[in-house]
Amino acid sequence: MFSDLLAFVWEMAALGFLAWWGWSAVDPVAPRVALALAVPGAAATVWGLFAAPKARIRIPVAGVLVVKALVFGGAALALVGVGHGTAAVVFAVVAAVNTVMVTVSRRSGGGLAVG
Repeated sequence: MFSDLLAFVWEMAALGFLAWWGWSAVDPVAPRVALALAVPGAAATVWGLFAAPKARIRIPVAGVLVVKALVFGGAALALVGVGHGTAAVVFAVVAAVNTVMVTVSRRSGGGLAVG
């Protein structure tokens, strides 16, 4: 149950980190807003299509893990991009460990997992 909650919190944090990077990546306001909305929006769309528990398109577990690695990895790189390298490493490690725990729990029938 804790790993399910952590998975959801980490997913939301990933979207926030992507938005933060988008906002800080350029100076003019219009591109800032566009990137701050488009980057996490694209990540959420891909996640919803392929990685969410009720994904519209069912793909093998390996594909789901690739999507999660791309989103979480992108979020970690976004943290590096805004100058928080240590936080990026912590985020990535926790995301990887929690993803393994949730995946194993789901595959073994260990309950409903969010993420």
